Amino acid sequence: MLLFLNTLLLRLNTVIPYFSMSEQIKHECGIALVRLRQPLAFYEEKYGTSLYGLNKLKLLMQKMRNRGQDGAGLATLKLHIKPGQKYISRRRSNASNYLDDLFEGVFRRFNTLPDNQLHDPVWLKDNLPYTGELLMGHLRYGTHGDNSIETCHPFLRQNNWIPRNLILAGNFNLTNVDELFAELVELGQYPKEISDTVTVLEKIGHFLDDEVQRLFNWFKPDGYTNQEINEFIFEKLDIQRLLRRASKKFDGGYVMAGLIGHGDAFMMRDPNGIRPAFYYQDEEIVVAASERPAIQTALNVHVSKVKEIPPGHALIVKRNGATSVVPFADAGERAACSFERIYFSRGNDRDIYLERKELGRRLARPVLDSIKDNFKRTVFSFVPNTAEIAFYGFVKGLEQELNALKQQKITDLGKELTPAKLEKILAVSARIEKIVVKDAKVRTFIADTTSRGAMISHIYDVTYGIVENEKDTLVLLDDSIVRGTTLRDSIIQIVSRLRPKKIIVISSAPQIRFPDCYGIDMSKMGEFVAFRALVALLKENNREHLLHEAYQRCKAQEHLPKEEITNEVKTLYDEFTYEEVSAKIAEIVTPPNIKPKIEVIYQTIEDLRASCPNNNGDWYFSGNYPTPGGNRVVNRSFIYYMEGKNQRAY
Repeated sequence: MLLFLNTLLLRLNTVIPYFSMSEQIKHECGIALVRLRQPLAFYEEKYGTSLYGLNKLKLLMQKMRNRGQDGAGLATLKLHIKPGQKYISRRRSNASNYLDDLFEGVFRRFNTLPDNQLHDPVWLKDNLPYTGELLMGHLRYGTHGDNSIETCHPFLRQNNWIPRNLILAGNFNLTNVDELFAELVELGQYPKEISDTVTVLEKIGHFLDDEVQRLFNWFKPDGYTNQEINEFIFEKLDIQRLLRRASKKFDGGYVMAGLIGHGDAFMMRDPNGIRPAFYYQDEEIVVAASERPAIQTALNVHVSKVKEIPPGHALIVKRNGATSVVPFADAGERAACSFERIYFSRGNDRDIYLERKELGRRLARPVLDSIKDNFKRTVFSFVPNTAEIAFYGFVKGLEQELNALKQQKITDLGKELTPAKLEKILAVSARIEKIVVKDAKVRTFIADTTSRGAMISHIYDVTYGIVENEKDTLVLLDDSIVRGTTLRDSIIQIVSRLRPKKIIVISSAPQIRFPDCYGIDMSKMGEFVAFRALVALLKENNREHLLHEAYQRCKAQEHLPKEEITNEVKTLYDEFTYEEVSAKIAEIVTPPNIKPKIEVIYQTIEDLRASCPNNNGDWYFSGNYPTPGGNRVVNRSFIYYMEGKNQRAY
C-alpha cells in the first residue's frame, strides 16, 4: 500500500500541473444558500407565490454574476418527504447565457400551469421539482480544466440512505489535493477524478457516512426500528463535528456550502477567512452568500443585519430550522483576500466602495510628484471600467493636493495678493476626462498571431482632441497590472495615437510578484510582469547566479512536508527597490516604435494595508502566504519557470 501511495503521489505531482489556464485573470466563484423556515403555504399567502425561495435564489445569483462567467447551477431539496418521492432536484448550465438558460429551464415547468396549480403549494411540492425549502446556487469561474457541464457545481453524492446524501458547492482551491486524494485511496475509495471539488465532496461524504453509521450503531442495540433510528439521526447528526473531522487537513482558501439529504445545511469558511461569506436570518428565511450587497438587495435589509461568517466557522441550519454559527477549526491569522476589495467583489458594498476610493486617493501624491504638480499639462483618466471607483478616490486626492497648493500660493503672496492673482490661482483645476472607451467586443478567433494581435488592439478606442500633441502628459489609472500584455499590446498603443508627451500608468494594486493558490487564476511565475522585470534586472546587474541559487534552495525543499517549506523567491526581490522594479516594468510594457515615454507607478503594500485594514491577505504582493501550502506552491512555480515548464504549480 505504501509503495502504491508513493507512486500515486508521484503521478499526482506530475499530472496536476498540466491543467490548462486561460490568459485572462479569472474571478473567484460565487455561492448562495437559501433555507425557507416556513411552509410553502406561508409564502403563498404573504407574497402571492410558492416560488418565493426560487425567486430569491435567482436574484442572489444575478447580483453575483460578476463572480462566474463559465457556468452556473442550482439544487433544491424538499423536507419531510415520504419514501419513494423525489426530493433532490439539480440543474446546471454552461451555455453562453448560462444564468438565463439555467432559470428558463427551471421556470418552464411552472410557466404553463393553470393558476389553481401554480398557487397550490401542496400540489407543487408533491408534483414538481425545484419546490424544496432548501436551495443552493453556484456561479462558476473556473481556474483550470475544461468548461464542461460536469465541472459546474453543485455536485451530488447520492445514497439510498437519506442522511448520507450530500449536495456540495464551493468557492475554493486547496493546495494539497494530492495529500487528500491519497488519504481517500488509503481508505479504500476510488474517486472518479483528481480534482479539489471531487476530493472535497468525497472527503466530507466519507465523514458524513461515518457519523451516520456511528449514530446508527449507538441506537441499534436499544431495540429501535431502523425507521425510528433514522429520526434520531436527523435530530442528532452533529454537523460541527462532521466538518471539523472532514476539514482537518484542508490547506487553502475556501467557502463551501452543503445540503444533507434529510434537511441539514451548512456554509463553512476557511480558518484564515481568505474567501468571503455573509449571512442573514429572520423568522422566515436564512440566506448565505459570497457577497453582502447581494443579500441586502435580495432581502431588502439594512447592512447592519447582514453578518460575516467568521473565519474557521460554519453557519449550520438544522432540519428543524434551528440556526447556529459555530467553529469547526481553530482560526488562524486573518488573511481575507485583498483582491476581493481591489477588483473581484462588486463595488456596491459600502466598505469596498470606500476602500477602492481610498486606494485611488493614496496614489495622488506620487503622481503629482512625478508630474511636478503640473496640472495645466496633465490629463487624468482611467481604464478599464472596473477602475472607475478607485479613480473617484484618485480625483478626490488630486483635489485635496490642489487645494493645499492653492492655499500655499495664496499664503506666499501675502500682501501682494490681488483679485486677478487670486482668480488665476483658483482657476487651476485637474483635467479629468474620459479618454479610453471599451468598444464593442472584437472576437479574436483569427488563427495567425499577427492578425489576432491587431484585432485585440481595437478592443479599446480613444477620445480624440483632448490631449494636446507632444505637450500634455496622460495619466491612466488601472486597478491592477498582472501580465502587462494588454497594456503593451492594446492600451498604450491606442492612447499613443493621441500623441501625448508622456504616459503614466498607475495601478491601484501593488506589484503582483507571487503566484496565487487560493482561487485566482495566477499560478505561473513567468507570466507576472513584475517577476519578468526582476529577472531582467538580475541579468543586467550580473546577478543572474542568484536565480540559480534560489532554484537549488527550492529543489532542496521540494519533498519536505509543506509545514517546513519557506518561500525562497522573496529574497530575490530584496535586491532592488520597489521603484527600480516599476521602472523596469515600464520598459517591458512599452511597445516598440512609440514616441511617448512610459512610466508605471504602483500602489505600495503599506498603502494597500492602510486602505483595506480588514482584508490583509496580500500574499500575491508580499509573498506572505497564510497557509503552509502557499510556500510549496511559490517554490514549485519558480522551479517550473527555471526548468522551462509551462505548468500549473498546484
